[in-house]
Amino acid sequence: MASSRLPKVFAVKAIPPAGLARLRQHCQVTVNEKKGWPTREDLLQGVRGMDALFVFPFVKIDREVLDVAGPQLKIVATHSVGLEHIDLELCKERGIKVSYTPDVLTTATAELAVSLVLATARRLDECFCAVKEGVWGTCWENSLWLLGKQISGSVVGIVGLGRIGLAIAKRLAAFEVSKIVYTGRTPRPESAAAVGAEFVSFDELCKQSDFVVASCSVNESNKNLFNREAFKKMKPTSIFVNVARGVIVDQEALYEALASGEIGAAGLDVTNPEPLPPSDPLLTLPNCLIVPHIGSLTDTTRKIMCDLVVDNILAGVEGRPIISPAF
Repeated sequence: MASSRLPKVFAVKAIPPAGLARLRQHCQVTVNEKKGWPTREDLLQGVRGMDALFVFPFVKIDREVLDVAGPQLKIVATHSVGLEHIDLELCKERGIKVSYTPDVLTTATAELAVSLVLATARRLDECFCAVKEGVWGTCWENSLWLLGKQISGSVVGIVGLGRIGLAIAKRLAAFEVSKIVYTGRTPRPESAAAVGAEFVSFDELCKQSDFVVASCSVNESNKNLFNREAFKKMKPTSIFVNVARGVIVDQEALYEALASGEIGAAGLDVTNPEPLPPSDPLLTLPNCLIVPHIGSLTDTTRKIMCDLVVDNILAGVEGRPIISPAF
């Protein structure tokens, strides 16, 4: 087939070399090589006349983008589990396929959640700073200096016992916790049985748990789920970990709860907005550890994700059923 007849693909930012090479065997590929996320102008210029879009979260695929892309657009393939950045209803209305990457982030995200639990429980960020700033060795007279918290014997609360929540629960159970409780829209008896978890209300989970881990999907009903009232129900020693989405947390309320000692600490992989501005007050708190949305950021997981996006694009432009459709 002549190169001029190959399907056209636009990648909104750089993608792994192996995935790019596979795409270029079958398609004309244009990649936005600029550092950081594309500007709106770059996005609109890049999508014009494309048959497929290789996209990432935080790049909005809305009516304007779809209009500019043109009627030949066959598939929008996102390198993510989240789909909130894509106008799914409009894509469905126009017959544009949408694919995503479910079931491949579970292990990496669960491992990151456990990392945040450990890092906040043992105050590792403060410990690193103490070493770097020369404080280490000056406070031995205080036996409670950098006093941490054990996971063993604690109550762990999981908000959202789906694939990721269950994987987190299984890993934390190995620390010999005293109890695992969970909450969500409906009980999940089979998943719960695998870790001996008990279904409770959200309020009860907040009251009981020493560690509260959010791993739920986002919907209109749980935006700002973790608000002032929720933090007031938690123990003053509670540690809150969020690997779900930033929008489920009222960050002003979280700041107040952490600054006042209403809760003990927080570990966040997700914030609202992302990236979080360096001036955000949460970054001034020693008991708040924030990492830059790295839940799926392992070499193994990112390779699998990229391969799945490429497989979906090739199927979409060739008129075959895509592997992981969003609808």
